[in-house]
Amino acid sequence: MKIASFNINNVNKRLPNLLDWLASARPDVVGLQELKCLDAQFPHAALAKAGYQAVWKGQKTWNGVAILCRGAMPVVTRTSLPGDRFDTQSRYIEAAANGIIVGCLYLPNGNPQPGPKFDYKLAWFKRLQAHGRKLLKQNLPIALIGDYNVAPTEIDIYPTTSWDDDALVQPESRAAYARLVKQGWTDALRAKHPSERIYTFWHYMRNRYARNAGLRLDHLLLSPDLARRLKSAGVDKSVRGLPGASDHAPVWALLKR
Repeated sequence: MKIASFNINNVNKRLPNLLDWLASARPDVVGLQELKCLDAQFPHAALAKAGYQAVWKGQKTWNGVAILCRGAMPVVTRTSLPGDRFDTQSRYIEAAANGIIVGCLYLPNGNPQPGPKFDYKLAWFKRLQAHGRKLLKQNLPIALIGDYNVAPTEIDIYPTTSWDDDALVQPESRAAYARLVKQGWTDALRAKHPSERIYTFWHYMRNRYARNAGLRLDHLLLSPDLARRLKSAGVDKSVRGLPGASDHAPVWALLKR
């Protein structure tokens, strides 16, 4: 079974790119982030025609998350991250899909830092850690997938000092991600490529994709049950180089059935 995550950066604008990738990569379960559309604007009919049923939580202009399942309808278990009933940003959706539980997330960027947006990022991380612990206690096959907006270590960003003040690489952001993983999650991509510089995001500015000046921001965290089934993991980097592409590339993991 193949699971994947793709920050699509406007699902309607990049629908042709998404459909082409789905047809070629044929993932069984996909998490999408940054839909940038209202619920009524989500292209569910086009995705269904391509063989994917979907559940989603949209939001005007920004945010928005979705879970796609090939050949079956995902069953929603949650449409928001618990812990703050006043948080109205569409950043988390959870569903049973293809025999596993999938939490699809779009973690706050946190810039500029320091400031309220960075505080929100760290608070969101704490809520995710609390929810992650509860999920692991269920002893089910669970994947927390999405754009975490953190490059966990120095090898997850190209050699540079230009991002030193960015929220994506701050010690607090990295520590929060590390604490989540240490609960018992397996970072699928890093598990299969422990020392390789692999990126999932390349900014549109300064020819960064062509120079491979990227960051690894998109992660697939697997519960122990799924980690034992992990066969391979990778990034469909070439998708980022296509016309009209998102600034992210899909990241995927292949699991034994």
